[in-house]
Amino acid sequence: MAKTYRVGIIGRTGKGNYGHGLDTVWSHVPQCEVVAVADDHDGGRAKAKQKTGAKRAYADYRKMLDVEKPDIVAIGQRWIDKHHEMALAAADRGCHMYMEKPFTPTLKEADEIIHACEMRHLKVQVAHANRFTPQLEIAKTLIAQGEIGDVLEIRARGKEDARRGGGEDLWVLGTHMLDLMRALAGGFVPMKATPRAGEVIECFATVTEKGKPVTAANVVDGNEGIGPLAGDGIDAVYRFGNGITGFFASHRGMGGSPSRFGLTVYGSKGAITFQSGYLRTAYLLRDPSWSPGRSGKKWLPISSAGVDKPEPIKAESHAGANLAAVHDLIDAIEKDRQPKSSMYDARAATEMIVGVFESHRLGGPVAFPLKNRRNPLTMLEN
Repeated sequence: MAKTYRVGIIGRTGKGNYGHGLDTVWSHVPQCEVVAVADDHDGGRAKAKQKTGAKRAYADYRKMLDVEKPDIVAIGQRWIDKHHEMALAAADRGCHMYMEKPFTPTLKEADEIIHACEMRHLKVQVAHANRFTPQLEIAKTLIAQGEIGDVLEIRARGKEDARRGGGEDLWVLGTHMLDLMRALAGGFVPMKATPRAGEVIECFATVTEKGKPVTAANVVDGNEGIGPLAGDGIDAVYRFGNGITGFFASHRGMGGSPSRFGLTVYGSKGAITFQSGYLRTAYLLRDPSWSPGRSGKKWLPISSAGVDKPEPIKAESHAGANLAAVHDLIDAIEKDRQPKSSMYDARAATEMIVGVFESHRLGGPVAFPLKNRRNPLTMLEN
């Protein structure tokens, strides 16, 4: 008989809440039973108990972990300042986890979570929705089959809205793009094979504020628990071990309508583009000029059924991604494998973010893995 997993949910009303549906997905998984919810906000805790169908509610998540002894813990809040302590508490009690992104504010905290989970053979799934969209595997297959020729580069942009564009955009939304970049780069046939072919081996970036390089005077306390943060402009270049070059940029107030928030893989014979999210827009262009207006070629939609085929799956983006993530997490637990969006992947995306600020601090390229595991913005000079 299939095991029933006891689930405990942690949220923080007013401080990241419960992420994008990390509290409600469990009621759609027959193998899971929500035994309790924890929230230090009285009103939010009562609402969360009712919304999730939890049997009990706690103000202190540690007490919930001790009393309820859940098999899986959902760390739902978007704010990341408490991810580290909550994950360590869950790991200390032998709980697997499903965690909202971004992972942690520093690489040191990410390292400590991974070490704690490795010691207890625990699985951690992180809510990078693009990992679970069926279009990702289709895109990898198209690239492997040579549909866009040799991969030349990957370009991504953040949302670039008026408030978050720049450093905050890199952390909050850029993490999706950087994780997707890694997921795609890892599937390419290496042009220059190395032991770390699908991994970033170097980053070169600049961080600016109103067009000028940021200094310690520009550093502020970032929103959503990010910690020290700076910059309304980010321009980053990543070099992968297989010879691919990746680009990420975000400039405050430069967002398009419709949004450019997404990623495009450019090849010698065409391109594949993604809008961030589960079952969101994805297209294939069989055109070496990358210019359909000039060539007469058309962007062909990619659905879960394939190229230029109607989408058979009907699912709201966040709900569909969460459901796929939870099913994958359970399968990973039962088969003792890493989840699709593992803690290692989440740390790698965090390293790509931190690498931007470290490269800016040092004024040149930085090699991965980064030697500095602290927040580079705490080490900037005026």
